[in-house]
Amino acid sequence: MEVWNSVFWPELVGTALLCLLGGGVVANVTLAKTKGFGGGFLMVNLGWGLAVMTGVFAAYKSGGHLNPAVTLGVWIDQLVHHRPALSAIQLLAYPSGQLTGAFIGACGCYLAYKLHFDAEKDPAKKLSVFATGPAIRTYRWNLVTEVIATFVLVMWVVISNGHWAHSPGGLNYIGPLGVTLLVVGIGASLGGPTGYAINPARDLGPRLAHAILPIKNKGGSDWRYSWVPVVGPLAGGLIAGLTGGLV
Repeated sequence: MEVWNSVFWPELVGTALLCLLGGGVVANVTLAKTKGFGGGFLMVNLGWGLAVMTGVFAAYKSGGHLNPAVTLGVWIDQLVHHRPALSAIQLLAYPSGQLTGAFIGACGCYLAYKLHFDAEKDPAKKLSVFATGPAIRTYRWNLVTEVIATFVLVMWVVISNGHWAHSPGGLNYIGPLGVTLLVVGIGASLGGPTGYAINPARDLGPRLAHAILPIKNKGGSDWRYSWVPVVGPLAGGLIAGLTGGLV
């Protein structure tokens, strides 16, 4: 139980903050009558980067994964290089905390922007606050984009865990800042085709919240696309875990 709590609760809190702030910046840019309406995609990229930093700091006790693809990549890297690996309990606790936290954070975002959800007439804009969707819907290529973007993220995490965290200069302090800038960069560079989920929990948890919450005129939750931001990031994380130690 102690092992479970040491992972589940920090990941829940960190991912809840991630999705509260990340969804919040999308709501601010997208929904009707907000102060930030029309702020643009770069504002979304920056907001999501800062949301990641906040979540990582909040979940420092568990390592601040906040992402099943990161957990998978770290675990695979540990196995490949014969280092002490995450236990079965940890492998269950990480995604459980992440998915629960993502759902809670999305609900908090809805409450913060309740009046603007009510005022917004376009169901697609409401869904975009919770879940990603492709600019051009072609599942195969949407999947490729998510694999590549997540590979970049998890490769960086694996390399930083393997090198900087144990370096003489103690460079592990740059981790939260580094991943913040990386998420902004991934969004600006690779986020155009799919909105860059790069995190199964970040997409699935809020998508579930969208399906359950009593959002006025919300439309469907686009479950036909929902497998892409789950399978793509997990595949990208797996590949990064297998290859990260080569760098």
